[in-house]
Amino acid sequence: MRLMPPVRAETAAKVGGLVALLVVELAVFTVLSPDFLTSSNLFNVMALDTENGIIALGMAVVIASGGIDLSVGSILALSSVTMGYAVQHGQPVAVAAVVCLLTGLICGLINGLLVVVLRLHPLLVTLGTLALYRGLALGISNGNGFSGFPLSFQYFGQTYIGPVPAQVIVWLLIALAVYGVVNATPAGRRLLAVGINELAASFAGIRVGAVRLAVYGSSGLLTGIASLIYASRVFSDRGDSGTGLELLAIAAVVVGGASIRGGEISVARTTLAVIVIGVIPDGLQLAGIDTSWQYVTIGVVMVTAIVINELFARRASAIWSRAPWRRTEREDAWTDPAGVG
Repeated sequence: MRLMPPVRAETAAKVGGLVALLVVELAVFTVLSPDFLTSSNLFNVMALDTENGIIALGMAVVIASGGIDLSVGSILALSSVTMGYAVQHGQPVAVAAVVCLLTGLICGLINGLLVVVLRLHPLLVTLGTLALYRGLALGISNGNGFSGFPLSFQYFGQTYIGPVPAQVIVWLLIALAVYGVVNATPAGRRLLAVGINELAASFAGIRVGAVRLAVYGSSGLLTGIASLIYASRVFSDRGDSGTGLELLAIAAVVVGGASIRGGEISVARTTLAVIVIGVIPDGLQLAGIDTSWQYVTIGVVMVTAIVINELFARRASAIWSRAPWRRTEREDAWTDPAGVG
């Protein structure tokens, strides 16, 4: 019988660590507030996590390719503002939604082009476009925002399918789609190859530039979808929306146990990490704890999750290396050919 190789053992350990951390959070917040562990509140938490969850999926793809995108919060703001501008100037909501998605896609492609054509470091590029897109969003909205939308504008972010918010279902469907692309298509293998070793990937015939352009375009499009949901949920568009979302998205990917150096992605762990982080603000609010402690608590949870991930992964590898049922030394060097967890 073939047993679990070391890479899979580490993956299972990381998932177990995140699940254990989430259980601890649920237990603590349930003790602090009896209103926390209810179906309506948990669905509300998921709904509030949707935008960060979708953006984190795009960020996971970018990081897996060896890149980074600091501009996603500004892309969300610019996408929502252009949508609000279109509605305020007489365009139907459906047309404005398309404008929102196209804005996100174009912003992502601009990031990709700057990285690929000019061969600039993604950190520097997206740091610059973070300011550029935010400035455009504030300029278009005149520093204020857009409101007074028709009721049909609520469709994207305030619709329920039974007791479940529709945007949560959209989030999970997108997660399944990203999982399928990464794990079951040549595109996913090319993505991870570029993240592991760009030079080797190019020698293998992979068009590295096309992969990077697709990666940043995908991230921008997913951010546009998140922007559409966000604007519909809060029923307004502001140029300062999405501030800090890039940090939460990166945190979700890192807390999910992915390597910041690229070559690795886990859709399941990233999604679980978004929930682990997203539970904190809701639990603190219901417990009546000052919101100024939110970032402190999120930081503690992030560090704890990263430490648990590393300790669990190392422990799993150590246990495997000493396992008496190992068949050959060759299995010790086994690596996952897909490179995913």
